[in-house]
Amino acid sequence: MKLLLRTYLPAAISGLLLFASFPTIDLFPLAWIALVPLMLSLWDKGPRAAFFSGLLTGTLYFFGTLYWIYHSITYYGSVPFIISVVLVLLLSLYLGLYVGLFALVFSLKIRHTRLPALILAPVFWVTLEFIRSYALTGFPWASIGYSQYRFLYGIQYADITGVYGVSFLVLAVNSAIADFFILKRRRAEMPLYSVSYTFISYAVFFLLLLTLFPYSYWRIHQQRPGNPVRVSIIQGNIEQDKKWQPGYQDEVMRIYKELTTKATASTPSLVIWPETSVPFYFGYDTARSRDLVEFQRRINSYLLFGSVMVKSPPAKRQPVQLTNSAVLLDPEGNISYVYDKIHLVPFGEYVPLRSIFFFLDKLVAGIGDYEPGNRVIKANTGIGSFGTFICYEIIFPGLVRKCFSKDGDFMVTITNDAWFGRTSGPFQHFSMAVFRAIENRKPVLRAANTGISGYIDSNGKVLMSTSLFERREETVEMTTDSSRSFYSKYGDIFSYICIVVSLLLLI
Repeated sequence: MKLLLRTYLPAAISGLLLFASFPTIDLFPLAWIALVPLMLSLWDKGPRAAFFSGLLTGTLYFFGTLYWIYHSITYYGSVPFIISVVLVLLLSLYLGLYVGLFALVFSLKIRHTRLPALILAPVFWVTLEFIRSYALTGFPWASIGYSQYRFLYGIQYADITGVYGVSFLVLAVNSAIADFFILKRRRAEMPLYSVSYTFISYAVFFLLLLTLFPYSYWRIHQQRPGNPVRVSIIQGNIEQDKKWQPGYQDEVMRIYKELTTKATASTPSLVIWPETSVPFYFGYDTARSRDLVEFQRRINSYLLFGSVMVKSPPAKRQPVQLTNSAVLLDPEGNISYVYDKIHLVPFGEYVPLRSIFFFLDKLVAGIGDYEPGNRVIKANTGIGSFGTFICYEIIFPGLVRKCFSKDGDFMVTITNDAWFGRTSGPFQHFSMAVFRAIENRKPVLRAANTGISGYIDSNGKVLMSTSLFERREETVEMTTDSSRSFYSKYGDIFSYICIVVSLLLLI
């Protein structure tokens, strides 16, 4: 027992420190030291013990940050609590494999090369984090860089590297601390070991810090091209289990119309309703669709709302094809833009590996199967051009940047986080939008059914946010930003460099 404790306690400490770095505990400075216990413990471990140490760190890290998934599965999927917890644990074990691989490779290289942790760990970590963002449809939730969303003076270079550059810096600080202790062990075991590798890596690291923080300061205080636009965000706070009940549909529309009418006293140019805010199939339910358009004509502003839409009508032996869409009506009530969600939520809008998960059904209500959209498009309006990202899509840096690779003025994300309840899920989801704003230098407007709704400027500063489970309308004075960032133009070049360096180090 003592041996097991001595072997795996540092790994457990690292996992818990990482978990505490994220919302809602939000002790984000812990991320800068969280992996030191794990890395130091790997010095004298064999490959098997190193892998399981990393797996333990990763499992605790991800179970702590993703525990809230049980709420959706249990309360809206009617899956027993124990089974839902087991499913979250299985997901955490899968994600923990990436940390296990990191620990395995790091332990092999730190003992059998003269290279310091400062050269090895950051590139290995970013490589695996990037792969996790795309493998098996991708799941970049709780990437370590996201823990720093409040540290604005330390993350502005994400407009060059993406969030992965922030992860790199966090790992670099952890590695620099670990190297201080590793150097002592190396000198004790190898008296002739040259300290030049460590000192050179320290010198390069401090030069990097002297570059990044002034860059962040300059970016935050920089004047960029843009125009003021008044926008109203509507948070309907509609109960998830009642939303689609036939007898409650008219009440839902009454709530949204009432809040919107109140907001129009501020004369907004754009009104935003959340994901699937209309409790009917827009365009398919002709009576309710017509009523919404007539209301839109009276408010004299653009209206963006979320709706499930029927893309193909019912046919014999063929399921109805649905999309989770965002629809923009212009001030005259005409449809000027429709965006179909591209990245559907596994188990939310479709069930992957249905032969294995036969006992689960998708959580989102619908009369048929959900189909993904096939293109990223922007709305071009008199107040500027913008892209819309629905729910889960905002966590994918690559998907968002495609929308702004050539131009754009702001972005909108609409979501329904009622699935998460009063857990840390909505807070984590909101925090990731900060990085999309910085990466693309575009302000973010966020409308969420039950919260958190808000406005984030193009420096990542949260200028307005609502509380959970409150019904309200909020009008903000947004400043658009038409500048193009390096990341928007060229994408994940930094991550590809890390991948190449990792392969060279492995070879």
